[in-house]
Amino acid sequence: MIKLNMQQGMTLIELLIVVAIMGILAAVAYPSYTDHVVRSNRAEAQRELVRLANLQEQYFIDHRSYTADMTKLGMPADPYITQSNNYSIDALVVGAKFSLVATAKNEQAIQDSICATLTIEDTGKKTATSVSCWEQ
Repeated sequence: MIKLNMQQGMTLIELLIVVAIMGILAAVAYPSYTDHVVRSNRAEAQRELVRLANLQEQYFIDHRSYTADMTKLGMPADPYITQSNNYSIDALVVGAKFSLVATAKNEQAIQDSICATLTIEDTGKKTATSVSCWEQ
Protein backbone atom coordinates (compact mmCIF):
# COMPACT_ATOMS: atom_id res chain seq x y z
CA MET A 1 0.00 0.00 0.00
CA ILE A 2 1.05 3.51 -0.74
CA LYS A 3 0.86 5.82 2.18
CA LEU A 4 0.04 9.45 1.27
CA ASN A 5 1.79 12.16 3.19
CA MET A 6 -1.06 14.45 4.26
CA GLN A 7 0.04 17.88 5.37
CA GLN A 8 -1.83 19.33 8.29
CA GLY A 9 -1.96 23.08 8.95
CA MET A 10 -0.16 25.87 7.14
CA THR A 11 3.48 26.65 6.59
CA LEU A 12 5.01 29.86 7.82
CA ILE A 13 5.39 31.16 4.26
CA GLU A 14 1.70 30.59 3.52
CA LEU A 15 0.80 32.45 6.70
CA LEU A 16 3.07 35.36 5.80
CA ILE A 17 1.51 35.57 2.33
CA VAL A 18 -1.99 35.74 3.85
CA VAL A 19 -0.90 38.44 6.32
CA ALA A 20 0.71 40.46 3.50
CA ILE A 21 -2.45 40.27 1.38
CA MET A 22 -4.58 41.35 4.34
CA GLY A 23 -2.23 44.28 4.97
CA ILE A 24 -2.46 45.43 1.37
CA LEU A 25 -6.26 45.19 1.42
CA ALA A 26 -6.43 47.14 4.69
CA ALA A 27 -4.10 49.83 3.35
CA VAL A 28 -6.43 50.35 0.39
CA ALA A 29 -9.77 49.97 2.18
CA TYR A 30 -9.22 52.03 5.36
CA PRO A 31 -8.66 55.44 3.71
CA SER A 32 -11.68 54.84 1.50
CA TYR A 33 -13.78 53.96 4.54
CA THR A 34 -12.71 57.03 6.53
CA ASP A 35 -13.40 59.28 3.52
CA HIS A 36 -16.89 57.77 3.26
CA VAL A 37 -17.58 58.40 6.96
CA VAL A 38 -16.40 62.03 6.71
CA ARG A 39 -18.57 62.70 3.65
CA SER A 40 -21.57 61.03 5.32
CA ASN A 41 -21.19 63.26 8.37
CA ARG A 42 -20.90 66.31 6.10
CA ALA A 43 -24.08 65.23 4.31
CA GLU A 44 -25.87 65.23 7.67
CA ALA A 45 -24.82 68.85 8.22
CA GLN A 46 -25.96 69.81 4.73
CA ARG A 47 -29.33 68.14 5.28
CA GLU A 48 -29.80 69.91 8.62
CA LEU A 49 -28.85 73.29 7.15
CA VAL A 50 -31.47 72.95 4.41
CA ARG A 51 -34.09 71.78 6.91
CA LEU A 52 -33.33 74.66 9.28
CA ALA A 53 -33.43 77.16 6.40
CA ASN A 54 -36.95 75.90 5.63
CA LEU A 55 -37.87 76.31 9.30
CA GLN A 56 -36.50 79.87 9.22
CA GLU A 57 -38.75 80.64 6.26
CA GLN A 58 -41.75 79.18 8.08
CA TYR A 59 -40.84 81.26 11.15
CA PHE A 60 -40.66 84.35 8.94
CA ILE A 61 -44.14 83.68 7.56
CA ASP A 62 -45.52 83.32 11.10
CA HIS A 63 -43.63 86.19 12.80
CA ARG A 64 -42.54 88.52 9.96
CA SER A 65 -38.90 88.21 11.04
CA TYR A 66 -36.13 85.63 11.22
CA THR A 67 -34.73 84.37 14.51
CA ALA A 68 -31.19 83.82 15.73
CA ASP A 69 -32.50 81.59 18.54
CA MET A 70 -32.51 77.98 17.34
CA THR A 71 -34.90 76.93 20.11
CA LYS A 72 -37.59 79.07 18.47
CA LEU A 73 -37.23 76.82 15.42
CA GLY A 74 -37.94 73.77 17.57
CA MET A 75 -34.35 72.76 18.22
CA PRO A 76 -33.39 71.52 21.69
CA ALA A 77 -30.57 74.06 22.20
CA ASP A 78 -28.93 77.14 20.79
CA PRO A 79 -26.60 76.46 19.04
CA TYR A 80 -28.09 73.27 17.67
CA ILE A 81 -25.83 70.21 17.84
CA THR A 82 -26.56 67.61 15.15
CA GLN A 83 -27.66 64.12 16.12
CA SER A 84 -24.22 62.62 15.48
CA ASN A 85 -22.60 65.39 17.57
CA ASN A 86 -20.30 66.27 14.66
CA TYR A 87 -21.61 69.76 13.84
CA SER A 88 -22.79 72.82 15.72
CA ILE A 89 -25.33 74.92 13.78
CA ASP A 90 -26.16 78.51 14.64
CA ALA A 91 -28.09 81.31 12.95
CA LEU A 92 -26.92 84.82 12.21
CA VAL A 93 -29.70 87.34 11.56
CA VAL A 94 -29.06 90.82 10.18
CA GLY A 95 -32.17 92.79 9.37
CA ALA A 96 -34.33 90.76 7.01
CA LYS A 97 -31.56 88.31 6.13
CA PHE A 98 -30.25 85.18 7.79
CA SER A 99 -27.42 82.75 7.39
CA LEU A 100 -27.05 79.37 9.03
CA VAL A 101 -23.52 78.20 9.78
CA ALA A 102 -22.56 74.60 10.52
CA THR A 103 -19.18 74.26 12.19
CA ALA A 104 -17.47 70.86 12.42
CA LYS A 105 -16.70 69.58 15.91
CA ASN A 106 -14.61 66.86 17.52
CA GLU A 107 -13.15 64.25 15.16
CA GLN A 108 -15.06 65.67 12.18
CA ALA A 109 -13.19 68.98 12.52
CA ILE A 110 -9.88 67.09 12.35
CA GLN A 111 -10.79 64.66 9.57
CA ASP A 112 -12.66 67.23 7.43
CA SER A 113 -10.59 70.37 7.95
CA ILE A 114 -11.08 71.35 4.30
CA CYS A 115 -14.84 71.69 4.92
CA ALA A 116 -14.81 72.91 8.51
CA THR A 117 -17.73 75.30 7.98
CA LEU A 118 -20.80 75.11 5.75
CA THR A 119 -23.18 78.05 5.30
CA ILE A 120 -26.60 78.58 3.74
CA GLU A 121 -28.22 81.98 3.36
CA ASP A 122 -31.81 83.15 3.09
CA THR A 123 -31.37 83.42 -0.68
CA GLY A 124 -30.39 79.74 -0.87
CA LYS A 125 -26.75 80.52 -1.54
CA LYS A 126 -24.52 77.75 -0.20
CA THR A 127 -20.91 78.48 0.71
CA ALA A 128 -18.13 76.65 2.52
CA THR A 129 -14.43 76.84 3.26
CA SER A 130 -13.81 74.97 -0.02
CA VAL A 131 -15.79 74.98 -3.27
CA SER A 132 -16.15 71.18 -3.27
CA CYS A 133 -17.85 70.92 0.14
CA TRP A 134 -21.47 71.20 -1.03
CA GLU A 135 -22.06 68.09 -3.10
CA GLN A 136 -24.60 68.40 -5.85
